Amino acid sequence: MTESPAPTTWQHRLENQHKADWNLAAGVVLLLAFLLRLWKASGTFLNLDEAMHFLAANKVSLAEAYRTSLTLAHPPLLILFLHVWRKLGTSELFLRLPSVIAGTIFCWIFFRWLTRVLGPTVGWVGFILVSLLPVFVELAAEVRQYPLLLCFMMAAAYMLELALGENSAGKMAAFFCFLYLAMLTHFSAILFAGTVGAYSLWRLASVHASRRIFAVWVAGQAGALGLFVFLYFVQISHLKAGASAQHMQVLLANSYFHWGKDHLLGFVFARTFGVLQYTFGQLAVGDITGVLYIAGVVLLFTGKDGASRKRPSPVQLGLFLLLPFVINALAAIVDSYPYGGTRHSAFLIPFAVAGVSLAIAKLTRQRLAPALSVVVVIVAGCQMFGAPHRPYLRREDQRRSNMTRAMDEIQQSVSPDDVIFVDFQTSFLLRFYLCPEISFTGLPPSAFRDFSCGGHRVISLGPETNILTADLLARRWNEMVSAYGLKPGQTVWIFQAGWDIGLAQELREKVPEFRDLKAESFGRNISLFKLTVRQETTGPHH
Repeated sequence: MTESPAPTTWQHRLENQHKADWNLAAGVVLLLAFLLRLWKASGTFLNLDEAMHFLAANKVSLAEAYRTSLTLAHPPLLILFLHVWRKLGTSELFLRLPSVIAGTIFCWIFFRWLTRVLGPTVGWVGFILVSLLPVFVELAAEVRQYPLLLCFMMAAAYMLELALGENSAGKMAAFFCFLYLAMLTHFSAILFAGTVGAYSLWRLASVHASRRIFAVWVAGQAGALGLFVFLYFVQISHLKAGASAQHMQVLLANSYFHWGKDHLLGFVFARTFGVLQYTFGQLAVGDITGVLYIAGVVLLFTGKDGASRKRPSPVQLGLFLLLPFVINALAAIVDSYPYGGTRHSAFLIPFAVAGVSLAIAKLTRQRLAPALSVVVVIVAGCQMFGAPHRPYLRREDQRRSNMTRAMDEIQQSVSPDDVIFVDFQTSFLLRFYLCPEISFTGLPPSAFRDFSCGGHRVISLGPETNILTADLLARRWNEMVSAYGLKPGQTVWIFQAGWDIGLAQELREKVPEFRDLKAESFGRNISLFKLTVRQETTGPHH
């Protein structure tokens, strides 16, 4: 008599049920991640960078959009995509929807990759962190390159593991396709390309890959090098001397190493912990998780398991988690790319989360329930006590209704004979909401821009004056009046919108003549007030 297969059948059923339950749980987390990002992306007006990206894409032809993209500080892929996407809709939420989707897909791919290389407990810890931490939600709720960058990076890393595990030339080719897409999305992906290039070569050698796989890898590396050379000569080399690059050097001065001023080890240490503080959005949690990240990397470098075709060795994975930080630090030391707690180092945060997740799993002895309890406490703390990253707009101040009221006020109060004077930041927001089809008509020698927008004459300051302050107004007012021949008694409306504005309040506090200045405010980040050109050339009058 043969034994009944029932026990085996029941075992398979239990395993399948267990797998289905975990898949359902993962689906719930992923849905929550999507809804959080969708909520964050809805109901608010665009910021400067978002409006700039749209206006660069909002051209008659794809070729013109590409030429415009070359003047920005990012590769062209997002602009080219937006050029096509805008034909389907131009509301704020619709423009942000690709970021929301890419940010959600990133969470899932990261979960699959981390589970494959470090096991299910580490995978779940990392999955919860990238799905629910505020920084990941914020990055995926704006018209920016970062959600696409993270999605393509993790897709490349996951495809590399699948290619080696399955000895698949097709998946190796897919790895390089995603790597190229990342490089065409954000220049920081070039640093990632250096990391994954070194890591993949070591992995190839350790698994004794077939000649076909190795041939695809060599061809792919040549393609990546060729793409880098193309981007450098077509765009990067021209950006170095531009106003945008100089502005970033000033804005991110702490993220670059200054010889003779900074201590090398102190700089690397502080900026590394800055990345963790940015990732978790809370200083104390960032410092603690910085220690956990270091502990996770040390655990990997002291691991003794060997590499297999399906999984890298602990030392190989330790290199993969550490090398991006090393390369980024070196780039900052040679003044090529910022390193620290800003979104410009966003390509580092998946590696930071992976190291932290491993340390948490080790501390809880790979037990899933305690590990998830720890991570829920971390996420709750960051959500409740985290500080937003500057520059930022509070949600209540960034409500779409505030911008709608501001545009209505301009249309009602500003006559066709009046002039609207704006700083560089505001010019993009004004164009997006009042005249998105308008291109600049010229760049006068005085570095002002003059254009017509919604039936109004607008004079804009150039990129060297991103935000207009009282001191800058005092210096630039007479230049503007002279350059455009404004007559005494001419009404000039000052419109400000975006990050860190406060000209009206600053004038009230610093200039006695403007103590009673009346300004219309639409939240804390939009203001409109009226000045008059005086007979004498000593400044404005209200």
